[in-house]
Amino acid sequence: MFSRFVAWAKRNLPTRESMEANRWLRPVAHRVLEPSLWRFTRRSVPRGVALGMVTGILCPVAQVPLSAIFALPVRANIPVAALTTFITNPFTTPPLWVAAYWIGSRILHFGEGMGVEADAARGWMEWLFSEAGPSLVVGLTLITLVFAVVGYGASALGWRWWIVRKWRARAEARAA
Repeated sequence: MFSRFVAWAKRNLPTRESMEANRWLRPVAHRVLEPSLWRFTRRSVPRGVALGMVTGILCPVAQVPLSAIFALPVRANIPVAALTTFITNPFTTPPLWVAAYWIGSRILHFGEGMGVEADAARGWMEWLFSEAGPSLVVGLTLITLVFAVVGYGASALGWRWWIVRKWRARAEARAA
């Protein structure tokens, strides 16, 4: 399963060469094509994961280009940031927004002390701007923060685990 995912990513993610050939990127090619933004290092990969989570959850459109643009100042890995934005897709976005609304309404204490008749009398647009909008914004912000921190930590620990495994394999090979 993982090898199929890696093969798909290699086929579909933009490469340095394809971006270099793009006429729209020529003015900023010297920044975008900097090798450190394309290398997989222990610092750039967790940054890319966290950045991809942020742009994937908070930006409803143009997630991949925005993650690539935001990767420049934070020195994040561009392919990892672009790939991580796919955490939100047509299957995960509706439950994410429902959870964000629920969390935001609990934090802002909306819906407490209101009777059923008061809720029925309000118009949909009034509800959207007075309760749903702020609840959704607060909930999405909190979920984004949690996902970014957990994604950063998990990828940093995963990187460390992978390196320790390689060190042990080398030590065993030397010992044998």
